[in-house]
Amino acid sequence: MDKLLGTRLKRAREEINLSQGAFAKSLGLSSEYISLLESGKRTPSFETLLKVANFLNKNISYFFEDKRPAFDKLFDRAEVDERLRKEFQKFRDFCARYLELEDATGRRLDLAPQYSRVSPERLAGEERRRLGLGNEPIRDIMGLCEVNGCRIIRQTLADEARIAGIFVFDEERKAAFALINANEPSGIQTRTAAHLYGHYLMDRDDSPIVDNPDVVVDEYVSLYPPREQFAQTFASRFLVPPEKLGELIEKDLRARTLAFDDVLFLKRYFGVSTRAMLRTLRGRGILPEAKFEEFFKRNPEDREQEIFGGLSGQEERRSRALFRKSRTIPSDRFRLLAAEAAAMEKARAANPPPPPKTGGSDE
Repeated sequence: MDKLLGTRLKRAREEINLSQGAFAKSLGLSSEYISLLESGKRTPSFETLLKVANFLNKNISYFFEDKRPAFDKLFDRAEVDERLRKEFQKFRDFCARYLELEDATGRRLDLAPQYSRVSPERLAGEERRRLGLGNEPIRDIMGLCEVNGCRIIRQTLADEARIAGIFVFDEERKAAFALINANEPSGIQTRTAAHLYGHYLMDRDDSPIVDNPDVVVDEYVSLYPPREQFAQTFASRFLVPPEKLGELIEKDLRARTLAFDDVLFLKRYFGVSTRAMLRTLRGRGILPEAKFEEFFKRNPEDREQEIFGGLSGQEERRSRALFRKSRTIPSDRFRLLAAEAAAMEKARAANPPPPPKTGGSDE
């Protein structure tokens, strides 16, 4: 909120061509104080805010209501980082191209319903019922997001960016987009997709939302706003429905406590990472803390290959050699639309419409 207020204050001051010093002097404040306000590092009292609003001939609501397009607001986050601005520009251009392909092919996505006043546990259950998923695992969470109106763009971002994912809702076009950092381990990408889908169902009016990697980790998400905790709980329940987890444990593992191999089986079954599965089992009281600590320290990859003959799609390993350069990875749906649009264009070129008839003489 302070950041938004600061941005609005600076814009309004510049609109009347006043320097920080002149503006501060007119209000009887210090230029240092105005600088802190504009940088979002200080919260003004109501009396000060009222004085500033009256001087600028603005309503107080002006400083808190940001009605600009979501992508414009996203760029505020990268105003001092040119590299990040370029990545955001690439994301925005790709989203625009996605909508162009939908318009060209006539295959525009419908939005999923927007929920309100519901717990994350109930939301996960209701959304699963709406989609007809039952309690079965979601084999392709990114594909599921897309067919339900949240377009997925995977883009490689540097570690310094501290971004796991971004959700943007274009209010004018009624179009939702999620950027997922393809430099994160695939298990984190899966969790991020489900987390952003939670934002899509609940928080699209708060767009843009930029999530760092900590918000998809149970140990850290409690340090973040309730919105992030909600999305994380939703993601856990949506990916691993408790009823199915309980059924598997009751049927197959009831005669003994969970072993590490059992955890690997469960993580492969639900399509999540080993660490996400461990956190889920601990959080639901299935795995004791001592066992959690023991298993968490183990490297799952060698054991998984030994038992199952290979890694599942959600292994922890990163393939950084593939992603040294910034790149965007189109989704299957995007590729399909691009191929369809190209075929339509080729067909039009091969069969051009007949030239319009010219008017003839009446004689």
